[in-house]
Amino acid sequence: MKQSSAAPRTAPPSRQAAAARERLALDQAGIEAAKSDLQAGAVTPHFGPWREEIIALLNDALATEWICVLRYKRHHFTAVGLASPAIANEFLVHANDEAQHADWLARRIVQLGGEPDFNPDTLSQRSHASYSAVRELQAMIRANLIAERVAIETYSQMIALIGDKDPTTRRLIEAILEQEQHHAEELADWLAPA
Repeated sequence: MKQSSAAPRTAPPSRQAAAARERLALDQAGIEAAKSDLQAGAVTPHFGPWREEIIALLNDALATEWICVLRYKRHHFTAVGLASPAIANEFLVHANDEAQHADWLARRIVQLGGEPDFNPDTLSQRSHASYSAVRELQAMIRANLIAERVAIETYSQMIALIGDKDPTTRRLIEAILEQEQHHAEELADWLAPA
């Protein structure tokens, strides 16, 4: 049998390979558009139609963080009982963490060209978590744990919704989520019977 000395034929690039190359190409029109409209700061054309929706999500998260600050502060100052000094101090640490989250969210809203909504008349309406004026220490821990779990669920859903539409915001929310999970673990430990 005779062997062919001809080079093997290469198959033409598949449609998938061509599509992959197209997907990895930079959008030159977007790059050119980024050179104009300088007043928009960090907001470039890649934000597309989601910018306003992301700002709305962040403003609701901002309201949630402020309600959490207020709840933790109240619990810090009103906690009484044998175990209350240590737990009250942790409530203050959590309140300060939540205030920092609020600052991060407000800063990101401004970077996206929005306005952070600090309106005290609507904070509780826009918040995902509830304010709680309970007075018994275990009830405070429980109320805060519920709020942390709500925040964890809310931020997890936001991460899924935002996906690759805004990687900077997604990373910010992931960082906040990590702290909220830590808070929830602490609260759950305090709630567990000794």
